[in-house]
Amino acid sequence: MELSSVPTDAELKLLATRVAAAMLHYHLSLSCAESCTGGWIAKTLTDLPGSSAWFEAGVVSYSNQAKVSLLGVRRETLERTGAVSEDTALEMVSGALDRLNVDVAVAVTGIAGPTGGTPQKPVGTVWVGWQRRDGAARAKLFHFPGGRDAVRRQTVAAALEGVLETLTD
Repeated sequence: MELSSVPTDAELKLLATRVAAAMLHYHLSLSCAESCTGGWIAKTLTDLPGSSAWFEAGVVSYSNQAKVSLLGVRRETLERTGAVSEDTALEMVSGALDRLNVDVAVAVTGIAGPTGGTPQKPVGTVWVGWQRRDGAARAKLFHFPGGRDAVRRQTVAAALEGVLETLTD
């Protein structure tokens, strides 16, 4: 699916509908662990009627303490690589998969802005992780352009597209 540079609500809904169809087709359950999107992935998915048939839970772990206590991210990981890192995304998605007892999980951590960026991790830096119960966790780095809303919308779209890829790999 070719999205505009910043996905509209209609484009996000279409992606969510595709995820729903795939989850139902494969008889799988899904959860998400979100930081920079603040629950937007869960909202997009649960806007669909019938989502309770395949969507289990969403965790908004905005602070480092929440990442540790809710998802089992190791403090050492956060100290060594930071909250916006491949290691943190991988630990978030594995924690969501295990703690929420689902078949598939997605996790996002990033800097949506307008503040918080650094030269090493500028605003728009986002890590997204995915994992199936029967597979290894994987994560991908994105550098999204635009302001806070644009970064968050692009993150939701990337997360959902990655769920679809995870189901068909």
